[in-house]
Amino acid sequence: MKKWFVWPVLLAGVLCACGAQPTGQSAVTLPMNTERPVVADLPADEAGPTPKPTPAAETTLTAADLTLEEKVGQLFIIRPDSLDLTLPQEQIDDAKADGVTELTDAMRDALQKYPVGGVCQFGKNIVDPEQITAFNAALQEASDIPLFISVDEEGGAVARLANKDTFDLPRYESAAAVGAEGADAACAMGQTIGGYLRTYGFNMDFAPDADVNTNPDNPIIGTRAFSSDAAEAADCAAAMARGLAGEGILPTFKHFPGHGDTAEDSHTGLAYSYRTVEELTACELLPFEAAAEVGPRAVMVGHIVVPELTGDLPATLCADAIALMPDAENTLIVTDSLAMGAITDSYTPGEAAVQALQAGCDVLLMPDGLADAYDAVLAAVQNGTLSEDRLDRSVNKILRMKAQFCA
Repeated sequence: MKKWFVWPVLLAGVLCACGAQPTGQSAVTLPMNTERPVVADLPADEAGPTPKPTPAAETTLTAADLTLEEKVGQLFIIRPDSLDLTLPQEQIDDAKADGVTELTDAMRDALQKYPVGGVCQFGKNIVDPEQITAFNAALQEASDIPLFISVDEEGGAVARLANKDTFDLPRYESAAAVGAEGADAACAMGQTIGGYLRTYGFNMDFAPDADVNTNPDNPIIGTRAFSSDAAEAADCAAAMARGLAGEGILPTFKHFPGHGDTAEDSHTGLAYSYRTVEELTACELLPFEAAAEVGPRAVMVGHIVVPELTGDLPATLCADAIALMPDAENTLIVTDSLAMGAITDSYTPGEAAVQALQAGCDVLLMPDGLADAYDAVLAAVQNGTLSEDRLDRSVNKILRMKAQFCA
């Protein structure tokens, strides 16, 4: 029998740089397991105005209330295609190529076996407004713990929904074009994108792009960044994040510690930045410093090698890189996709997942093999390679963010 929780809704309540009041939403309940308490509110200085608690919201759901298997599951955000575990591997690969667009019984079963923390929808999973709204709602209903339902909706070239002709949504030329208009325009873009994402059942956006576009040979960032000036990029990224958060969408700044000065595409191999730590601090890290002032947020770590800092490791798997994260204790630290060539060329799904956690990441994004990665993390906790205290720190961060955004 399905279990149920009750979760509070806490919107960010933040004002954007453009001075507009974000859209508010009244407190609602999400069906969850009443045998367990609800998730704690974020601290008042982060959460903004707090609604009156409901009678069911008198206690707190923490990592201590989850089984070990549930805690491990919460670390993962996956493609929905990865949930159809009944298929032979060649058919799973086909499903990833084609994109599943509705929840199947096999996927429901997989959510019980692997109680993941969230899903990321791609263009192949999205048909039209009615389909994606129903799909996202079905995923939430099938999960015992509310899901992060995420998407890459930056505005510009990377916009999984707005760039589909089946959606009547505003289209932006690029973040760079918006950045040229200033922080107010970036905030307004965040409000617009956040508003329609929430309508379709999303609660997390892998945006804003907080890179500084300093390398003209960069094949992957370019006009996805707001500016080649670090201060302007920082102002605009923070403003867009406030716009998203004000609409109930968890913003995710990317790609720490900075992808804008690289000349490689980490989808196919490691990207390299030859900046010194001092140079990073003066340029690439400024938008992430600004992120620390936004309130609840996530930061995505890129598969970027900074030889002076990380040696031969990508930042995703390097504790010294994660240690540079501003206000890391209050930041949900997300890996870039662990299915990218930068990782799969050198690591198994299990190795990458465990090493990312050891480095300090909280969320494991799209491993190249959910079962292998999940089993490896579970085994690492059971054999002491990862302590349960370390696991709990990440799970409690995840649950705090879900208290605010997953309803």
